[in-house]
Amino acid sequence: MSMFLKITKSNNYKYVQLVRSYRENGTTKHEVLFNLGRLDKIENNPSIQRLALRLQELSKANQAQKVLDLNKTSEAEIVNWGYLVYQKLWKGFDLHKFLPSLLEGTKVQYSLNDTCFLMAVQHLLDPMSKLGTFNNQERYVNMPKIDLNSLYRSLDVLSENKEKLEKLIFHKNMNLFNMQVDVVLYDVTTFSFESVKQDNIRDFGFSKNGKFNEVQVVMGLLLDCEGRPIGYELFSGNTFDGNTLEASLEKLKKRFSIRKVIIVADRGINSKLNLTKILDKGYGYIFASRLKKMKKSIQQEIFTGEGYQEASFPDSDRQEKIRYKIIDYTNRFKDKEGNIHNLEENLIITYSEKRAKKDRADRERLIKKAESLLADKSKIKSSNKRGGKRFLKEISPESDWVMDHEAIKRDEQFDGYYGIQTNEKNLTAEEVLAAYHNLWKIEESFRIMKSTLEVQPVFHWTESRIKGHFVICFLAFLLARTMELKLQGAGIKASPEKIREAINSMNFAKVKIDNKHYYIKTKGAELSNKILRLLRMKQPNNVIAAEDFH
Repeated sequence: MSMFLKITKSNNYKYVQLVRSYRENGTTKHEVLFNLGRLDKIENNPSIQRLALRLQELSKANQAQKVLDLNKTSEAEIVNWGYLVYQKLWKGFDLHKFLPSLLEGTKVQYSLNDTCFLMAVQHLLDPMSKLGTFNNQERYVNMPKIDLNSLYRSLDVLSENKEKLEKLIFHKNMNLFNMQVDVVLYDVTTFSFESVKQDNIRDFGFSKNGKFNEVQVVMGLLLDCEGRPIGYELFSGNTFDGNTLEASLEKLKKRFSIRKVIIVADRGINSKLNLTKILDKGYGYIFASRLKKMKKSIQQEIFTGEGYQEASFPDSDRQEKIRYKIIDYTNRFKDKEGNIHNLEENLIITYSEKRAKKDRADRERLIKKAESLLADKSKIKSSNKRGGKRFLKEISPESDWVMDHEAIKRDEQFDGYYGIQTNEKNLTAEEVLAAYHNLWKIEESFRIMKSTLEVQPVFHWTESRIKGHFVICFLAFLLARTMELKLQGAGIKASPEKIREAINSMNFAKVKIDNKHYYIKTKGAELSNKILRLLRMKQPNNVIAAEDFH
């Protein structure tokens, strides 16, 4: 990267810009850092002269020289100081004290704290491999130099100490934010590997992204009702969603002193076996229901218009009106030992026009897929029943298939309806709906880890380093969520993407004058100023000697 003054002509005037050049995908590109204005206005401009004199003063240039010749400076290198925002949050969790304590009494020479922080920040600002992280670390102003071997070795240490780290974070969240954990959000997703090698944790399984030729691991993630991370578990890639809950429940019971737990989870976790395990632990549950599998008497009650009430329900930036009613429901099932259970539940049925539109659109897409299957019937047998095949039926042993119009009609009945079941009969419908609505936070968490943080695909090969890699991702997610919630608490709405963009914009142009380095602050995004004010961090001076920046 280099920086230079560029003069452009427009109409009858010349304009001066401070520009940086850089290469991307083999192509040289230019980014305008400053628009200094019209050349005729710059000449003899006191502000420009003051800046030049300040540079002259910092560089200890000949005082007889009235204006510093910027063309005699070195090419500029763009370096980031915004990462210090995350460093403040990192220290707020005492990670800078906790991580070094893990190596006490050992002969390890490298800084585990600096190494882990570098990897977490890289995940947040520009996700890349460990080798890429090593090669990119000069980007961060005043960050201690880390050698490549330390990056890999630290993953082993993190893997061994994951539970200690989670405990620290849990109690820090309790103290810093008065975290309420009576309601625990739980969900499961998969992370894939660019490999076909199976081991104790990596295995083939059903990918939520529809990929079948990659090994994967399954993650079960626990969040509090505000979306703050409590902990996670990794499972073998062939583990079914519903089979992950027991290990996570054991974690809650043994490691965290939580007064009461209500598990909020989606349909994949709602199984008879899981309900038994939850009850055995003395926990409550709020689960999505499978309305299409309910007995007909319940379905008739759902479609009867009587008994519905109207309520406002938070939906992104606006208030959506929904209709709901509560049905007394006995959930009767048999466990593995043959014992009959009768769980008295509230079945809360909701209806919204927004959901009805989505359901119709989803079905139309599946019908189109079904039509494409009929056009090439050889693909029907191997296709997934969850896709367009659900609206097809086989009418002869010779694999003659037709559109199942009755199945389509049955599906239409449920447009807009959604069911939530809970054994917490003392909760109001509004409280149950609010708790379940918070489940989008865990879905957003997975989205952040898979896109913004780019956890997957994972390139590490040993089981220990795979696990250590996920600890880094968890720490990065902790910082990302903490930042987002702090902004939200101050009335500042900002997506994780906007936060990353703002912190990436907090840069210096680093130049060398008379064998000394100086930083010239570039213009940051508007959100970056709000973040600094919120965290009570001072803006650096516009021009500063490198040795004076701490």
